[in-house]
Amino acid sequence: MDLISTTGPLDVDAQLDALAARYQRAGGLGIDLLNLVGGKAEGLLDQLPSQVRGGLEQATQRALEQAMKVAHESRNVVPDQKGWLNSAVGAAMGAVGGIGGLPTALAELPVTTTLLLRVIQGVATEHGFDPAEEGVQFDCVQVFASAGPLEADDGADLAFISARVTLTGAAVHGLIARVSPRLATVLGQKLAAQTVPVLGAVAGAATNYAYTSYYQEMAHVHFGLRRLATEADVPVETLVDRLRLRVSKRSLAN
Repeated sequence: MDLISTTGPLDVDAQLDALAARYQRAGGLGIDLLNLVGGKAEGLLDQLPSQVRGGLEQATQRALEQAMKVAHESRNVVPDQKGWLNSAVGAAMGAVGGIGGLPTALAELPVTTTLLLRVIQGVATEHGFDPAEEGVQFDCVQVFASAGPLEADDGADLAFISARVTLTGAAVHGLIARVSPRLATVLGQKLAAQTVPVLGAVAGAATNYAYTSYYQEMAHVHFGLRRLATEADVPVETLVDRLRLRVSKRSLAN
């Protein structure tokens, strides 16, 4: 569901309703995955060896820094793809990463991170933003600050959209350092799911499909709100509050 195109006056409420539906759909992508791996998200990390858990944050930060460079450079070689194809490619990569258990899953981590960031950059472009601009790069990384697909959310996490810092030359790298701990938890859950005996490849495909689809949807929410704020001349913070209320109401209705 994309933002509603209008030829007349901009209908902000209709746009926000569409974004709320997209946000809620993104949040439900992990349900089938949890049923597949037979556990709860908060218990997945405990399945990883302590040495892996201890180094996960640094590994995630390195992967994200590498992804920033590779994802941007790849835009000159490989064009942006359709959403379904991104999810399919992610699923295939996850299956390969899950075949050999934890070693191959760890090797696949930076590749998947690059794919996710590239997908987010593609969504930014779709909404009229240039990923080459530092401010847009900041926003692309900021999408990773949202809850992962294995976390239930009622809209309280929407603060990631309105968070801003003073952009300097080191702003994006500073943001990576701040986002990495949360992303490490999210990716740690993915790694643990991929180590499930027998189901490693299946769980790897399922996790990557869910993660690619999730961050793609959240990028649409993020950049859709940014675009709407510009077109409607309304502060992003105001739109976030209105969107949060809609998401909460939709959650209570279900």
